[in-house]
Amino acid sequence: MSSKTKIVVLHLKELIYTGIFAVLGILFIILLIIMFLPRNKDKGAPLPQPANTYMPGVYTTSLVLNDNVVDIEVTVDEANINNIRIVNLDEAVTAMYPLIEPAFEDLVVQICENQSLDGLTYADENKYTSMVLLDAIKTSLQKAEIAAQAAEGVNAAQ
Repeated sequence: MSSKTKIVVLHLKELIYTGIFAVLGILFIILLIIMFLPRNKDKGAPLPQPANTYMPGVYTTSLVLNDNVVDIEVTVDEANINNIRIVNLDEAVTAMYPLIEPAFEDLVVQICENQSLDGLTYADENKYTSMVLLDAIKTSLQKAEIAAQAAEGVNAAQ
């Protein structure tokens, strides 16, 4: 049995550098974990809307389709979208744009259920028709929001 003694020489400078790099590595890993883990488990849940989102009333936006005016009418109360309908829909418009009514009804159902314009889906065959209708609905809802903000501004000034 020969036992040979091994001598290990550790330099203090190298130990300090190794310790510093180990601590920095651990901090880096912790930082990555904190950055990439989701904060809320229910991110898919819709955010609650403030109580006074809209000024109650009926808001209309005109849509011109081949020299025919079609009005999109949105009825809202303080916090909800109650009804959306097409006014002045001529037979000539429905003949030239046969997808306008089914696309509109599909959008109305989704908007009234979700109370939001986010996350709407529409079929590929009526994509552009739905986009035009959705733009008119957005404009009407923006009018309701602007009216609510103006009313809040008047109340705050008094």
